[in-house]
Amino acid sequence: MIQIQNLVKTFGHRVVLRGIDLTIADGDFVTLLGANGAGKTTLLHIVATLSKPTHGDVRINGYRLADSASELRRFIGLVSHRPLLYEDLTALQNLTFYARMYDLREADERIETVLRQVGLYERRGDPVRTYSRGMQQRLAIARAILHNPPILLLDEPDTGLDQHAADMLGQLL
Repeated sequence: MIQIQNLVKTFGHRVVLRGIDLTIADGDFVTLLGANGAGKTTLLHIVATLSKPTHGDVRINGYRLADSASELRRFIGLVSHRPLLYEDLTALQNLTFYARMYDLREADERIETVLRQVGLYERRGDPVRTYSRGMQQRLAIARAILHNPPILLLDEPDTGLDQHAADMLGQLL
C-alpha cells in the first residue's frame, strides 16, 4: 500500500506538487494524467525514492520514505521514459548489477527469464549502446521487474516501443 499525505515538492521558488493526498491499495492500477510539467514524473520519482519531498509524508507498506528509502527500493520497480541503463555494459551485465543490488537469489535464472520475456535473450551479450531505443526500453522493463517488486511505477513506459513491444508490456502487466 502507498499512502501519501500533504506532499509538497518545490524546486527553488517553484512549487511543483502542492498538498497531494493519495492512498493506493495493494493490487490497484492507478493512472496519473496531466499536462507536461504538471508534476507526474516528480511524484513518481518521490515514490521511487529518487527524489525527496520538500514537505509531507510518504509510506510504502508501512515504511516511512523519510526513514527507510533504501529499504523501500526492494518493493519498487521503475520504468521511466529514460531507460537509466549503463550503456557500456551488456544487457546481462546490467541485470547482473541490479540483481546484486537487490541481493536476488537465483539471479541467473531470473535474469534469463526476464530477458526472454522482453525478447532480448539473444542479444544479452551486446553492449546496450548498440541497442535501438525500443530495445533499451525493453531492457529497462526487464530491470524494473527483475526482483518481482509488488509496486511497479511506469512513467511513459511505451516511449520508443514498437507495437509488438507495447503489446508485450501490456501482457507483463
